[in-house]
Amino acid sequence: MTKQRCSWVTQDEIYQRYHDEEWGRPEFESQALFAKLCLDGQQAGLSWLTILKKRDNYYRAFHDFNPRKIVLMSDDDVEKLMHDAGIIRSRLKILAIIKNARAYLKISQHQDFSEFLWSFVEQRTECNNFRHASEVPVSTDASKRMAKALKKNGFSFVGETICYAFMQAVGMVNDHTTDCHCYTECQQLAKK
Repeated sequence: MTKQRCSWVTQDEIYQRYHDEEWGRPEFESQALFAKLCLDGQQAGLSWLTILKKRDNYYRAFHDFNPRKIVLMSDDDVEKLMHDAGIIRSRLKILAIIKNARAYLKISQHQDFSEFLWSFVEQRTECNNFRHASEVPVSTDASKRMAKALKKNGFSFVGETICYAFMQAVGMVNDHTTDCHCYTECQQLAKK
């Protein structure tokens, strides 16, 4: 029997696995959140599936998203990445990850990055009950506040729509539609 999934999921096996095993599940580890935020920024103007297929290459190219290693990347490293077909070869997007690593370290001096991000949803998942994908917003007041705070702290490629996609992905909101087989599981994870 075919599993009922959110309507945005294609027949692509990678996409289905991502939806079924990752999307909407609460993530609290700071470096994992940093990686996901950077990857969501790489999506700007592209499909998430494009980034998902290149995700392993991003982890390789950016030291497993270790901010302390990323901030040490040189202009030569950037030039090498401009020739790396495994990632999106946009200088602005490559530089954004390095800039975001600096911003991450700045925030981490004063507050745990995970606590900082989760504060925009009061440290708990907001559980929605959308029946149709058309009901799901592309941004919210919380994603607008997150985007503004991240930009103020030096982050790039973190607009309100990117922030909301990030919030959905890391389980800050449960936006699986009620007919999706993941909906109930993510509701239960949110209550833990």
